[in-house]
Amino acid sequence: MKTEKPIIALIQERLAGDLSNLPVFNSVAVRLQQALSSGNFSIDNIIELISEDQSLASKILKVANSTYYAGLSKVAVIKDAIVRLGAQEIANMAMMASQFESYHSSNEILNQKMMALWGHALSCAVGAKWVARKAGYPAIASEAFMGGLLHDIGKLALLKVMDDIVRSKESRMILAEPLVDEILQSLHEEVGYNLMRSWNLPENYSSIAIEHHKPEFDTGNILLVTVRLANVTCKKVGKDIIPDPEISLVLLPEVQALGLKEITLAELEIVIEDAGDVM
Repeated sequence: MKTEKPIIALIQERLAGDLSNLPVFNSVAVRLQQALSSGNFSIDNIIELISEDQSLASKILKVANSTYYAGLSKVAVIKDAIVRLGAQEIANMAMMASQFESYHSSNEILNQKMMALWGHALSCAVGAKWVARKAGYPAIASEAFMGGLLHDIGKLALLKVMDDIVRSKESRMILAEPLVDEILQSLHEEVGYNLMRSWNLPENYSSIAIEHHKPEFDTGNILLVTVRLANVTCKKVGKDIIPDPEISLVLLPEVQALGLKEITLAELEIVIEDAGDVM
């Protein structure tokens, strides 16, 4: 009789190969981030990249015209959106729009986790961007958004792997919620780091993935600090897979590093609670 492998062993087998094969990133969205990171791009380059995926282009325009981004008039073409919002914002929209479709599963428990994770990722992105501006670092606001959006990408990768194991029927184990949570919490940082490295995403984002929970961190890394603060605030207000309303923000080292006051933290909570208006 064939012995069934433990679920952790099956997960680790899938993560031992080429992580770029995991259905987590849209290749056009990743290439946009790579182009901006290199600094060697033009508006025409960005338009050409986006044009490779017309479905993605239409989603970008939809996001550009949402209440979060919209100006006085509707944006009808990608070039107008780039002129109005800038290439970095458009690249962020591409990643956000393409990511949204990845957070779904036919398995009830995994789907619930994915939907909660999407709400957390988007809220953390919006919160980190707001913190960067509020703390006096507007130049990194767009990067803070992307760092917040991708900081827990390892959890999505793990959920996708578990989803594949369930669909392939390699394991008869029932994925109970406590087991799923344990797997996510224990493995997601390293998986997220390795995943983003395999896709050649900018180093600052992969660093956030591996360092956003570490007790000891560089308080001078403002990009990391903004994402960490937004991440904890999401947990406090319930925008997390495992919420914790008892968290006290005011004494966090991230708050001290940014010099934020209690009134600002209260405003941040409201911003994160309302973050669903982006999509």
